[in-house]
Amino acid sequence: MRKKNKSSHQKALKIFRSEDGILKTSEALESGIHPRTLYELREEGEIEQISRGLYGIAGLPDTSDPDLVTVAKKVPHGVICLISALYFHHLTSQIPRSIDVAIPQHIKAPKIDYPPMRFYWFSEKMWEAGIEEHLMGKVKIRCYSKEKTVVDCFKHRNKIGIEVAIEALKNYWENDHPNLTKINKYAKLSRVDKVMKPYLEMIVNEQS
Repeated sequence: MRKKNKSSHQKALKIFRSEDGILKTSEALESGIHPRTLYELREEGEIEQISRGLYGIAGLPDTSDPDLVTVAKKVPHGVICLISALYFHHLTSQIPRSIDVAIPQHIKAPKIDYPPMRFYWFSEKMWEAGIEEHLMGKVKIRCYSKEKTVVDCFKHRNKIGIEVAIEALKNYWENDHPNLTKINKYAKLSRVDKVMKPYLEMIVNEQS
């Protein structure tokens, strides 16, 4: 490798490491990494393409769900929600066809070719409630908690189906350590406490 190439490669890898090992193509270019350097690093196995327009240092731990990593990098205000969050928490038999992402009402949805996403606009109060951060490799994935997700499914039952919401509530109650206080808190916040009440009573009675 020529000395000039080696220097540019080392500089590029240093930039990658400063960003937790993962960069969008646009971020790499804005940071001064030449497109040719990206290509050479990929050909040499120093970096790998995680998904379209997203590169990471080779050998990063746990990039088993690159689509969620892509969301974390490309949608800074995004929070994994609804069916995608249920799937993340193992609370549904549904397989997401796209990634459900919640963003605040005043934020414009970014134009992203891949992965396919469905955006939901939440009020500021509803958007910021129940956010959890999970590490995937070195990238923080933001996803709603199990309780908030179950309640959100009842809130958006007309879009995703009441059957999906009921299944999620049952799975949560049967397979986890259910927290009725948290469920009621988010249900009241979302104004679906009256909607959820008969289903909660039915499930609690079945388990007693």
